[in-house]
Amino acid sequence: MSNSTSQAAAFYKDVAKLRKVWGIRDSSGIPAPMTSTGKRTMPFWSTKSRADQIVKNVHSYTGFEVFSIDLDKFMYSWISGISNDGFLIGVNWSGPNATGYDVEPSDVFKNIEHQLSKIT
Repeated sequence: MSNSTSQAAAFYKDVAKLRKVWGIRDSSGIPAPMTSTGKRTMPFWSTKSRADQIVKNVHSYTGFEVFSIDLDKFMYSWISGISNDGFLIGVNWSGPNATGYDVEPSDVFKNIEHQLSKIT
């Protein structure tokens, strides 16, 4: 299993269990860098510590603050907004360049729902 694959699996499992999603922002808002395919991706993490590591270790995100979103609000408000904007969702980006999977919002929703069904 690749690092990106394990990070994505951890994202879905953690958010279903903890019922929170973590993002980062600065005075300009939430980052949404362009992918190699020309789509923008908005990154989110499954734990505060994962998001903290990106802010601490990735130069591009120095000075950003970490914030949380309740899972229900993320699933039923944020995901549709991100989809309407035509963005992807970056899940648990990691490493010195903050890389990982960029996923269609509808797939993120389905994958979280699937993990939630395992818990309840």
